[in-house]
Amino acid sequence: MSLWKRISSHADCEQRMAAYYDEKGLFDLRLCLAPWIEDRIMSEQITPNSTEQLERIALKFNEDLQQKLLSTRTATDQNLKYRVVELCALIQRTPALELYTHLRSGLQKELQFVTEQSVAATGGQSMPLNPYNMNNPAAMAAAAGFINDGSQLMDSSSNATPSMGGGGGVMGHNATPAPAVGMGVVKMELYDLHQQIMQAYNDFSSIGNPLKMMVHTYECMIQVTGAQKADLMRSVIDQKANIVCHLRRSFMYYEALQEMAVTELKNWRRQQAQAGNGASFNENMLDEIQRCFGILESFVCLLLEAVKQVRMMEEDQELKIFMETIQVAQKNLVCSAFIVDKQPPQVMKTNTRFASSVRWLIGSQLGIHNNPPTVECIIMSEQQAQRFVTRGSHMDVINNSMSNQSSGEIQNCSSTMEYQQNQIFSASFRNMQLKKIKRAEKKGTESVMDEKFALFFYATTTVDSYQIRVWTLSLPVVVIVHGNQEPQSWATITWDNAFADIVRDPFVVTDRVTWCQLSIALNIKFGSSTQRPLTSENLEFLFEKLQRDNISGERNDCISWNHFCKEPLPDRAFTFWEWFYAIMKLTKDHLLGMWKAGRITGFISKAKAQDDLMRATTGIGTFLVRFSDSELGAVSIAYVNEYGVVVMLKPWTSKDFHIINLADRIRDLDLRYLHPTDINVLPLERDIAFGEFYTPRVEPAPRPDGYVPSTIRVQVRAAGGDNGSIAGTPHHPMQSPPQNDMTGMGNSPLTFDPSGTFDAHSPSGMDDSDSDDIQMANEIKLLVESTPPGHPILDQISDTILTVFDTYCSSPASYAMPSPLNVPL
Repeated sequence: MSLWKRISSHADCEQRMAAYYDEKGLFDLRLCLAPWIEDRIMSEQITPNSTEQLERIALKFNEDLQQKLLSTRTATDQNLKYRVVELCALIQRTPALELYTHLRSGLQKELQFVTEQSVAATGGQSMPLNPYNMNNPAAMAAAAGFINDGSQLMDSSSNATPSMGGGGGVMGHNATPAPAVGMGVVKMELYDLHQQIMQAYNDFSSIGNPLKMMVHTYECMIQVTGAQKADLMRSVIDQKANIVCHLRRSFMYYEALQEMAVTELKNWRRQQAQAGNGASFNENMLDEIQRCFGILESFVCLLLEAVKQVRMMEEDQELKIFMETIQVAQKNLVCSAFIVDKQPPQVMKTNTRFASSVRWLIGSQLGIHNNPPTVECIIMSEQQAQRFVTRGSHMDVINNSMSNQSSGEIQNCSSTMEYQQNQIFSASFRNMQLKKIKRAEKKGTESVMDEKFALFFYATTTVDSYQIRVWTLSLPVVVIVHGNQEPQSWATITWDNAFADIVRDPFVVTDRVTWCQLSIALNIKFGSSTQRPLTSENLEFLFEKLQRDNISGERNDCISWNHFCKEPLPDRAFTFWEWFYAIMKLTKDHLLGMWKAGRITGFISKAKAQDDLMRATTGIGTFLVRFSDSELGAVSIAYVNEYGVVVMLKPWTSKDFHIINLADRIRDLDLRYLHPTDINVLPLERDIAFGEFYTPRVEPAPRPDGYVPSTIRVQVRAAGGDNGSIAGTPHHPMQSPPQNDMTGMGNSPLTFDPSGTFDAHSPSGMDDSDSDDIQMANEIKLLVESTPPGHPILDQISDTILTVFDTYCSSPASYAMPSPLNVPL
């Protein structure tokens, strides 16, 4: 039952909502496209938390709405055609953002009304709210607030109630990730469907009495003759006509209920695919669907039995056809109830054990559990699966002939179904292993990581004297032989899970999606792996990174498969997906706690990081952690040094973190304040921000073997102009000894910088006069010449320096010596 049908069942709610929609003239549109509007808006998984983002979503909705209306013009009803034309004109007159937000807010109001009615009907026990993902009430209020304000989204977070849906919404790092695509109203839909099926079944069960009466009348008619026989015959004919009419009406209702139940199962399978990308998934919802299937099976069996009893009195060709139609419906129900409830790994490595299971939702209604069938499994290529599905039959599942259509060799590929006490009828494959794989010839730039396969499960059983052959396909899998094939394989799987249609030819998927769609998929993937969703700033950075060949500077909201994972990023040797996947893996393996706590800014460009740090009020020692643009799976520290200059450290990778973790590296550096990752958060002192992630340092005990323990600390050579100091290491200026005291070269006024700069400091200080420069140079030259042969410092001084000194001293006017003296080697 659609949301609007539930609203229309309460006159006061319907009247209030009609008045609301009439404010913008949208009431007829709401009625005309009720299911489509609900599915289209409520299935969105992203919270529009910026003006630009909301406008993009509204424009896309407006385009889809007009296309839907135009497709409705093919209806035969002339009045409907004229009304569609009027609605199209209305849409064109109404601003896209105004139309979208009014409808969206209307759906939120309807959900609220339904919840209130549910609470009243159940004595305070509220049915779960919200099916698909209205994201959260705050977002709805913000959307409405934008229309009223006209300038910016209103902040309604202080009055917001927790979201019942929203897997993958764009949230700040401190926000709690919302549950998956709202399970609430999905449960409500299933509850309503279950109640409707149960009511229809109970109503139809009452046909037993009329059937008994008709059979009794028929038996009496056979035993009498004459006028009495004619009267009884007329009575039988009338009773039969009424019963057959009742049967046909009941079957029509049954077909609608079966279609609704199968649709719910398809939606469950779609959510199962989304869960492959990390979206939250309520597997227990399958039990609710099974209850619906179980009652439907009892319903259709009762229909068949009633038709058989009517046919027993006389052979009727129409009833024969009617009975065959019911049997086809029953077969479709039984076949559609055979599913993969535990998917195999979607990136499957050869010679690696894995598990999977299939489930039959029909339970014990057909008595199949008394003689449970054996389920077989093979692996099919995409082309094989397409050929099999296109035929639209189960005729190939005979006498194990399917084994000849396998694209590989799987060990432990058969299992007998078991009926458990909780009424789950399933077959578990706990120890399968793919030993060999047959690959198709590649075309163009195709690789083995682009090739999709699927596990094909099939079984044969007998129901009511006729044979049923059932089969089902797993989600697509990519077969690899080495771990370095994983990143591209996951690109193939992530794209398919996110953007495939519920019903499709295996495994066709679009090669171009909108950024809104892709951002949801990336957010779900990254958030599930790292346990913290991406912020809107993070997603904006990712969007800019995907933009290319955009000379005009206009935003291109469509992202192609090639841009996503095939074509290298500008001036890089890797693709967007390789870069994104490497960061996700690094975060999960080494930075998880710090990322979850919001200590890592992450997705920010060098330019913006520098700008943010220069604007920081905390000044020197302020730093942030960002993901590297130039290296795969690396992070860099950007900080403000003592000269007020932003310094970017060379990125660290997982190899570095195997030696010293990120928090300990930050502790070793001379850093003070962590720049906040959110504008609403204050800067934190370094030790407060990262203290919980430090590794405790214990003074090592003396070793009995005489060896002295050592430790590893991070030291960073500061940028030029810092007099050769080491960041994170105390710097103490050296004192100049008398010129005739050369015994302690460690206190020499010479300090050698391995980065390539030779610094000389005058004992009496430096000024701007040439005579002082010459005197300083002569003193340094004398110092070098008087150094004893073989002293280590001579190995550090180039003969080039002496030549420079001679040139300077002989002709100071023609040689511009810097002050203080810095002569490059």
